Amino acid sequence: MERKKASDYPPEVMKLFDGYVHGALNRREFLDRAAKYAVGAFTAAAMLESLKPNFALAQQVAKDDPRIRTQYLEYDSPNGSGRMRGYYAAPASIKGKLPAVLVIHENRGLNPYIEDVVRRLATANFVAFGPDALAPVGGYPGDEDAARKLFAAQDAKKREEDLYQGAQFLKQRPEAGKLGAVGFCFGGLICNLLATRMPDLVASVPYYGRQAPAAEVPKIKASLLIHYASDDENVSKGWPAYEEALKANKVRYTAHIYPNTLHGFHNDTTPRYDEAAAKLSWQRTLEFFNQQLRS
Repeated sequence: MERKKASDYPPEVMKLFDGYVHGALNRREFLDRAAKYAVGAFTAAAMLESLKPNFALAQQVAKDDPRIRTQYLEYDSPNGSGRMRGYYAAPASIKGKLPAVLVIHENRGLNPYIEDVVRRLATANFVAFGPDALAPVGGYPGDEDAARKLFAAQDAKKREEDLYQGAQFLKQRPEAGKLGAVGFCFGGLICNLLATRMPDLVASVPYYGRQAPAAEVPKIKASLLIHYASDDENVSKGWPAYEEALKANKVRYTAHIYPNTLHGFHNDTTPRYDEAAAKLSWQRTLEFFNQQLRS
């Protein structure tokens, strides 16, 4: 199946889709507003269907890849939702401690794309763990729309605590060395928040994530590698003030804004994926983690 690109759609439709996936529009509102851009058989409904993720297209590391070992692990979040669950991957053979990376999902829970990112890190000689914020309601349901609804109904404070405890769980594993975090969209926000909350978080990589409150920035001890899309107004509008706060508090950071990209450009399951930006940003991410976590 041929992968569609963002350029296959009117820019207005991509903006509507961004609103849809972030809860600003419901399905009916998206269809009504996108209808004016329909051409022939490419109706609003057909556009929405083609914008949904195709996880088979995106798998880079097979679940049974012999280079790694994977398993689902449970952990406790006593001040959050109680018993939690996540996806763990590590190289098949470990000698001593390895850098550990927490992987935080978007606003849909631990879907196959995020599990694949966890496996990608394991093939790069990290131990990685992706907690599932939807674990208290049965985990990722296999449907993106249903996942978003479950996510939106959650208590945000408990959810943040659950993911924080996921970081604690990973940090305490005997094979885990220095700790880093990478997250996408909502997960990018959590990466920023974890950096304000965890003085032992060494490196944090938020992808197109909302920023931490400026008042919390003085608490950041981690080095940050920040990835933004050029066409992502809702997230990027908070960057100037955040950068000012980072500079004022002498936080170590590097920021990249990738030209001609949309929010979600790393997610290779949807047409918002940008191959060049995704590969470059991931190369930079691995180099950053190697530099910060292996020294």
